[in-house]
Amino acid sequence: FYSFYEKPVNADQQERTLLKGVFSVRKGKTQLHKWAERQVILCGTSLIVASVKDSLTGKMHILPLVGGKVEEVKRRQHCLMFSSAGPQAQTYYVNFDTLADYQRWHRQASKVVSQTISLVDLSCYSLEEVPEYLFYCQDVTHLNLRHNFMSLDGPGGLSTAYFRRFAQLRSLNLSHNGLGVFPESLCEIQTLTELYLSCNGLSAVPARLENLQSLQTLCLDGNRLDSLPEELGKLSQLCSLGLSFNDFPLIPGVVERLGALDKLAMAGNRVETLDLFGLLRMTHIKSIDLRLNGLRCVKSETLEPVKHLTQLDLRDNQLTSLDLSSACSLETLQCQRNQLGALTLSGFTLRTLHARDNRLTTVNIYPVPNQLTHMDLSRNLLEYLPDWVCDSRKIEVLDVSHNLLSELPARLLSSLSLRKLLSGNNRLESLADLLDHIPLETLDLQHNKLRELPESFFYKALNLKYLNVSANALETIPPSSQSEESLSTLQELYLTGNKLNENCAALLVGHQNLRVLHMAYNQLQSFPASKLSKLEVLEELNLSGNKLKTIPSTVSSCKRLHTLIAHSNHISVFPEVLSLPEIKLVDVSCNELTEILLPESLPSTLQELDLSGNSSLMLEHKTLNLFSHISTLKLDQKPAVTAGDAQGTSTLWDHGYAEMCGQRNKLCVSVLAVDRFGDSPEAAYGIFDGDRNEEVSRLLQCTMGDVLAEEIQHSSVDSVYMSNTFLTSHRKLGMAGQKLGASALLCYIHHESSEPGRYFSLTVANVGTCQAVLCRDGQPLALSKVFSLEQSAEEMERVKLAKAIITEDNKVSGVTCCSRLLGCSYLFPWVLPKPWVHTEPLCSQDEFLILGNKALFQKVSYQEAVSTVLAVRDPRAAAKKLCTLAQSYGCRDNVGAVVVALHIGEDSCTCEPPLSTTEARGPPLPISVSPCDPATPSSSSGIASEFNSEMSASEVGSEAGSTASDEHPSLGPMARPERRCSFLGPGVYPALFQRQPSSATFSSNQSDNGLDSDDEAPLEGVISNGSKLEVEVDIHCCAFQLRSGPPESPKDLDGRHDSRGSDYPNSKMRRQNSVVVSATNGCLLAVCGREISDLKKSPSTSSLFGKKLSNGSVVALEDSHNIIEVALEAPKKKSGYFAAPAQQDPEDQLIIPPSLEQDVREQLRGQSPVVPGPPSSRTAPLEHLRIIVPHQRG
Repeated sequence: FYSFYEKPVNADQQERTLLKGVFSVRKGKTQLHKWAERQVILCGTSLIVASVKDSLTGKMHILPLVGGKVEEVKRRQHCLMFSSAGPQAQTYYVNFDTLADYQRWHRQASKVVSQTISLVDLSCYSLEEVPEYLFYCQDVTHLNLRHNFMSLDGPGGLSTAYFRRFAQLRSLNLSHNGLGVFPESLCEIQTLTELYLSCNGLSAVPARLENLQSLQTLCLDGNRLDSLPEELGKLSQLCSLGLSFNDFPLIPGVVERLGALDKLAMAGNRVETLDLFGLLRMTHIKSIDLRLNGLRCVKSETLEPVKHLTQLDLRDNQLTSLDLSSACSLETLQCQRNQLGALTLSGFTLRTLHARDNRLTTVNIYPVPNQLTHMDLSRNLLEYLPDWVCDSRKIEVLDVSHNLLSELPARLLSSLSLRKLLSGNNRLESLADLLDHIPLETLDLQHNKLRELPESFFYKALNLKYLNVSANALETIPPSSQSEESLSTLQELYLTGNKLNENCAALLVGHQNLRVLHMAYNQLQSFPASKLSKLEVLEELNLSGNKLKTIPSTVSSCKRLHTLIAHSNHISVFPEVLSLPEIKLVDVSCNELTEILLPESLPSTLQELDLSGNSSLMLEHKTLNLFSHISTLKLDQKPAVTAGDAQGTSTLWDHGYAEMCGQRNKLCVSVLAVDRFGDSPEAAYGIFDGDRNEEVSRLLQCTMGDVLAEEIQHSSVDSVYMSNTFLTSHRKLGMAGQKLGASALLCYIHHESSEPGRYFSLTVANVGTCQAVLCRDGQPLALSKVFSLEQSAEEMERVKLAKAIITEDNKVSGVTCCSRLLGCSYLFPWVLPKPWVHTEPLCSQDEFLILGNKALFQKVSYQEAVSTVLAVRDPRAAAKKLCTLAQSYGCRDNVGAVVVALHIGEDSCTCEPPLSTTEARGPPLPISVSPCDPATPSSSSGIASEFNSEMSASEVGSEAGSTASDEHPSLGPMARPERRCSFLGPGVYPALFQRQPSSATFSSNQSDNGLDSDDEAPLEGVISNGSKLEVEVDIHCCAFQLRSGPPESPKDLDGRHDSRGSDYPNSKMRRQNSVVVSATNGCLLAVCGREISDLKKSPSTSSLFGKKLSNGSVVALEDSHNIIEVALEAPKKKSGYFAAPAQQDPEDQLIIPPSLEQDVREQLRGQSPVVPGPPSSRTAPLEHLRIIVPHQRG
C-alpha cells in the first residue's frame, strides 16, 4: 500500500507476521558489532530487524531465511543465530529474554528455514532491486515483488541477465512498481505461465513477448496501452488477458487469434462502439467486460446469431438503447447506470438480468425467459410489468422498486417460484388476493399508497419471513390465521409510518416467531399487555413516535429481547426491561419519565441507555453508580442561562442529532455540533462516517472543530480555509488514516463581511458521501456533492485517468466507493482529501438544515426528510425520527442525522462595521475556581469535567491551543475580520433540544464488505465504546508543578508567551502556557505545567517534540499538542460513567448536583486534587468552567 508520499506501508507484511518482539541483537560473526535493542519480526519467510522507535517506517534489515540456518548459540543463554543462504549470507544473533520466547522462535524459524524456496513473497518491502541471493536459488517457482520500487538497471534490476537463472520460475508479480517500460529481459524466462504487470505506466508491449509460449495468464490492467503487437497472437496457451483501465479505442484485433482466451476484460478503456458482427469472428470469447468505457452504441446489424457469448457487462456507459436479440445464448446481462429507454433481449438462455438506474419504460424479451431466476429493474420508469414476467416459470428474485407501478399482477403474487419481491416506492393502492401456500419469503411494499392488505394475506403466505409495509396508509392489518392456532413463520415485520392503533397490536399474537417488530410513528395509545407476553422470541421492538403512556410490564416475558426503542412517546414509568438476560439497548428518550426503579444489579449485557429528553427525570447518586458499567449512558442537564443566551444567540439556531448503530453493533458515525463557535454569533456542525471503522470518524470529531477555528484566522476565503481544514485534518490522522478513511461534512455559519446586505452565510465542505440539505420555503436545497463513483461521472473519469483499478462492485482497488475521503492515504492519487466547498447566503426563508450520512439519504429522500422535519419541528425529535425511519425502511448500516433549526429573520441583527485588525483585545478573564478539598476524586477514566450548559467541549479545546498546523504564520492582511451584532429580537429563546441520543439495532448478521476496524489493531490510547470515545493521556508523570492561589495578572501571562504562540488580535483561540486544554465534543485533554521544558523531560510527552511521525510530519515545539498525536503515546485505561462523553453538546454535559458533590469526593477521596487554570477566551461566562485533573503523587 502507498502512503500520501508514495512510501509503501507494510500492511500486507503485517498480515504475514508470525512472531514479533523487542530483543538484544548483534549483527555479524565478529565482536566489532555491539549488542543493541531492536525490533525483531519473523514475517513470512524473512527475519526483519528494525529500530524500536521507527519500526516498519524507518530503515529495515531483511534477512531471507528460506534455505538458511537457525542454530543455538551455546556460549550465550537463550540466544539464536539466524543466517541466510547463498554466497553473500548474513548473520544475526538474537538474545531472548525468557526460555519460552527462545523455544517459540526456534520452533517457528526452523519451520521457515526447512521450507523449499519455491515461493518467495517480497511484496511491500520498498525494494529497488531483487535480492542477490535469489539469483542463486534454482528452484524458485513463484516470485511476488508487487508494491515495491523495482528499477530496471543495477545489479539486481529487472533488465539484468541474472533473471535467466530462474530456470523454474512459473509466476512473477511486478504490479504497482511504476516501471514505465516493459522489462524485455522477462521475455527470456520461457517457463513463465503467469505474468502480472498491472499499474506500471506501460505504454507498449514488446513483440518479444511471443517467446513466452507457456504463458497462460497476462495481466496488464491499469497501464497506458492503446494497442497490442500482432506477435501476441502466437501465445496459443494464453487463456486470461487483463486489459482493463488502459486506453484502447477498440477491441484489439489480435484477440481473434488467441484461441484459448474465453474472457475479454476491457473495463475502463475508450471503446465507444461494440459491433456484434465483429464478435462473430471471436467464437472462443464467452464473457466480455466493457464497464466504464463511455460506450454509446451496440451495433446489431447482422442477422447471424451470436451463439458463443454468454456473459456481457455494459455497466456505467452512455447507452440509450440496447438490442441484443441476436445474442441467443446470453445468460447474464448487466447494464446498470446507463440511459436506456428500451431494452430488447433474447430469452432462450437468459438467467440473470440487472438493469437498474436507467430510463426504461418497457423491456422486451422473446421468447419467454423460462430460465430467468434473478431480475433487477429498479429505479426505472416502468408503469406496468410486461406479461412475460408472470409467465416466467423459474423467477425467484424480482426487484421493481422505485418505478411508477400502480398495480402488481395477481399472477405474479401467486407465482410458484417467486421467493423475494421488492416493489417499494411505487404507486400501489391495493394488493391482489394470494393463492394458498405460495413460496414467497420476502415482500417489500414500503412507500406506496396501500390502505389495506388482503384479509387472507398472512394465512396464505405461510412461508413469509420478512414483510415491510412502512410509509403507507394502513389503518389495520389482517389477522394471522383463521383460527386460534397460527402457522405463521413471519420473523420481521415493519409497520412504521402508517395509521395503526392499539387494536392492530392484538392481531400480532399469532406471529409467534416474530423477532423484529417496528411500529413507530403510528397512532398507538397503548399496547395490550396480554398480547405482548405472547411474543416470547421477540428480540427487537420499536414503538417510537406514538402516544404510549407506558410499556406493559409483560415485556419481561420477552426473554430474548435485546433492543427496546420507545422514544418520542408520553411514557412516565420506566419499562421493566432491566431484568431481561439479553437486553443491550434501551432508548426511552423524549418522554415524560420522572423516576426510575432499578433492580439491585443491572444485566452485564446492557450497553446503551438513553434517558435524554426527560425534563422531569431526577436521578439519585446511587442510581448513577449502578449505571457506571454501561458503555453509553445519555442524560440531560438543566440548561442554565448564560451571558451568551442573554445576547440572543439561541434565537438564531439550535440543533439536535441522532446516531443509530447498524448490524455490527458498532457505531461508526460521529457528530460535531457547536452552537456558539466564537465570540461573535457563529456555529459549526459536522458529521463523519467511517463506514466500517470507528477510529477515523472519532478522531475527526475530536479535532476538526479546532482545526477550523485556527484556519479561519489565516484566511477569510471560504474555499481556502475549508480546504486547509480538510487537508490539515487529513494529515493529522497519521497512521490511523493510512489504511482507514471516513466521509466528512463540515458546516460553518458565519457573517459574510463581503456582503453588508447579508446577515449570515453558510459554508459547507464535504468529502465522501455525507450530505447537507437546506430547507428553503419548504423545499429541499442540496448544498453538498456526493463523491461516489456511481453518482459522479466527473470523479469516475478522474479516477480512470489516474489508472486506478475499479473492481466490479465499483470500488477503488476493492476498498471504497468514494473518490474523496479523509484518510485512506495509501489510495492516493485515486482517493483525495480535497473537499467540495460551497457558500450559501442565508435568508429569512431558510427554516432548517439537515446533515446526514450515506445510509440516511439512501433510504430517505431529500423531500421526505424536509417534510419529516417540518412536521416535527423540534430538532432533536426530528433527527431521531429521520434515523428511525431509515432503519424501518431497511437500513442495516450506521445512520446519523443532524437537524439545525434556523431562526434568522430580517430583523434578527444589526451589523456594525468590522473591527480594525490592529485593535488589541483585552486580556482573557481569569478562571474562577471554587475552593475544594485537595483530595478531590478523579473519575474512573482519569479525567472528569464540569461545564456550563452553554459551553461545549469543542469550544474549550479551540480556546486553549489545539494546533491546526505545524507552523504559525504571523498575522497579516488575510486575518479574518469580525463583525459585532446587537440582537433586536425578543427575549431569550428557550432551548428546544438537548443532546440527541443514539439508538442501535443489534443483529447477529455481519457485514462483509469494506474495511473493518475490528480487523485492525486498536489505536493506543484511543478507547471507544458505543458512541463514546475517550482519548486518555498519562499526565501523572509530567512532573508539573500545580498552581494554587489567585490567578496571575494578564501582564505576567503575556510576558511568558512564546514569540511564535502569541495571541492574535482578533483570534478565536487563545494560547495559554499554564494550562493546555484540547477538547472537541467530548474528548478532554488537560495538561497542566509550568514550562515547556517540563514537557520535554516527561516520558509521556517527550517523544512528541521534534519527533518525525510515521506520516512524514514533524511535531513542532509548541505549547499545545495535537490530541491524536498525544493519544497515540498514551496508555489505555478503563472507561466509566464519569468520563466525558464523546459528543458533548452545549446542553448535554453531566453536572453533578451540589448536594452530591460531597458524596462523590468522599467516595473517591485521595485520588486527585483540583487544579486551577487560566481562562477560556471564547466562552462566557468563564466562571462556570471547572477542570478536574488527576494527579499521582510521588
